[in-house]
Amino acid sequence: MKPSLFSRLLGGRRAAVPEAKASRAGPLIALQGQGRPAWTARDLASLSREGFMKNAIVYRAVSMIAEAAASVPPLLYEGDAERPDHPLLALVSRPNGRQSGSAFLATLYANLLVSGNAYAELVQLGAEPAELHALRPDRMKVVPGADGWPEAYEYTVAGRSVRFAIEDGLSPILHLRLFHPLDDHYGFAPLEAAAVALDLHNAAGAWNKALLDNAARPSGALVYKGEGGANLSQEQFERLKRELEANYTGAVNAGRPLLLEGGLDWTSMALTPHDMDFIEAKNGAAREIALAFGVPPMLLGIPGDNTFSNYAEANRVFWRQTVLPLVSRTADALTAWLSPHYPGAPRLGFDTDAVEALSADRAALWARVGAADFLTRDEKRQAVGYGAAGQGNEDRDEEGEERWTT
Repeated sequence: MKPSLFSRLLGGRRAAVPEAKASRAGPLIALQGQGRPAWTARDLASLSREGFMKNAIVYRAVSMIAEAAASVPPLLYEGDAERPDHPLLALVSRPNGRQSGSAFLATLYANLLVSGNAYAELVQLGAEPAELHALRPDRMKVVPGADGWPEAYEYTVAGRSVRFAIEDGLSPILHLRLFHPLDDHYGFAPLEAAAVALDLHNAAGAWNKALLDNAARPSGALVYKGEGGANLSQEQFERLKRELEANYTGAVNAGRPLLLEGGLDWTSMALTPHDMDFIEAKNGAAREIALAFGVPPMLLGIPGDNTFSNYAEANRVFWRQTVLPLVSRTADALTAWLSPHYPGAPRLGFDTDAVEALSADRAALWARVGAADFLTRDEKRQAVGYGAAGQGNEDRDEEGEERWTT
């Protein structure tokens, strides 16, 4: 039987029958560059410098999300039972000798928000997990295998590379990525979606700085209206230029009157800040940046378009729609990555009861469940996120009625 075009493209011979299930679309991905690194298509360094390092809105939005998400305490379960003394929970709480658990997670979250990708390395002593380290996304490359999925990761610093191979389905590298509709291996950063707004916001700040450096005056021209169409001599021109630069530019000369002589007249050649609607344009760009990251503008101090009745409501929306989904997907990813190294199928979770911003929602839930007379005590506990009552979780009052001691 003559081999198909697809078979010839993959190596000139018929593909062997796979021993395990595999994606039928995977080899198409592999055709793009089997065994070669798939480089990210964007300039992460430029995004980081122009966004996070030079723009206050981006910096604050990323910091708020990362710090809030890292502040949620992790939990660990085996089945329905909570295991506070499990070694996996201890590893996440103290991942290495230089970082606390919250600092490690905040680094992961910040990398994910700025670049769309976040990487962590698992260090083992023998077969036992020992440390976790966050790695810079701009130094990491994904190496696709023959099936189109990653077979290794390469981390490069100063011309030297370390290869992390994926063996037996276990990877020493955790790759968190945000959805990218046009890339099989790398995520899409929120900052890229807000790139136009970022440029507008940065340009507005640069324009304002230049305006202040030029004595807060819009650009204009000195027009010489000499008799008979005569022009300034070269000596007169140079003297006028020196006087303008020395006496009428710079912030220290703001408001100094311009003295004109000998037929000179000032003609403005630029739009005023009012004509440009400067403030609203800058605030509009800031709102778009906040929208891309999922932070209510009110929390960033951006005026206008605030649809929340108060700060507390905006803060609850921020936690419910931005922070907790990020924490949940990260807990799931850490569970899938680390749980195969431990017996008993442990599962990482997070303690929303420790989030002060959600205390009003929690109190309302407890009130509704407490008033539900058709539920048993254990059903009420399960409805609010607790397991069935066990030893140490209950006692009895003088009449023998059970009460909670949460």
